[in-house]
Order: sequence, then C-alpha cells, then structure tokens
Amino acid sequence: MADETTTPTETTEAKVETVRRQRRVARVVSTHGDKTIRVAIDNLVKHPKYGKFMQRRTKVAVHDPENVAKLGDIVEIVPCRRMSKSKSWRLERVVRSSGSTEPLPQG
Repeated sequence: MADETTTPTETTEAKVETVRRQRRVARVVSTHGDKTIRVAIDNLVKHPKYGKFMQRRTKVAVHDPENVAKLGDIVEIVPCRRMSKSKSWRLERVVRSSGSTEPLPQG
C-alpha cells in the first residue's frame, strides 16, 4: 500500500479541455440597430423522405460593439451569453467585406 501513494502534483493536475465554440459564417442582411446586426445563416438540409437537399435560412441578431460590419459582409459569429430577448451571438470577425471580390477562405 505504501507503493501506491500519489504525489500532490499528480492529483492536482487535471485534464484541461478547451471549449470549442461553434463558429458560423453568415451574411449581414441588416445593420439598422446600434451595435446590432442581423445575419442570415444558410444551411443545406436533406429532406427526410425524398432525400433532396433543401436550402434553409436562419436569421439571428448579432452583437457588433464597434459597428464594423456593413450590409452584405460575410462575417464569423460565435455564441455568447444572452444580451437581450433575441441577441445571443457575438461578431468574431469580418471574413470578407461586401466590396471585396476575393474568394471565401475554406475551413
């Protein structure tokens, strides 16, 4: 039994897992509010009976504290704590501005 003792460093070292938030890429469809934008998230969903892929669009309100996103921009958003009744996403970065012609980055 004396051989099976653990040192304090072994017991205090815990496996630290990084929380990976779900990141979404979306298009800005409205910038009317102050520090708030509306974005459209496009999804492809397979029909349960016929197997055809259908386009579905979800519009969500996103917190944009510096008002950097413009209409038509492609942005990356992450979930955050609820800031209002409809706003529970936060703007992470602008992937591509609306005037840009460069292709979207893959990944």
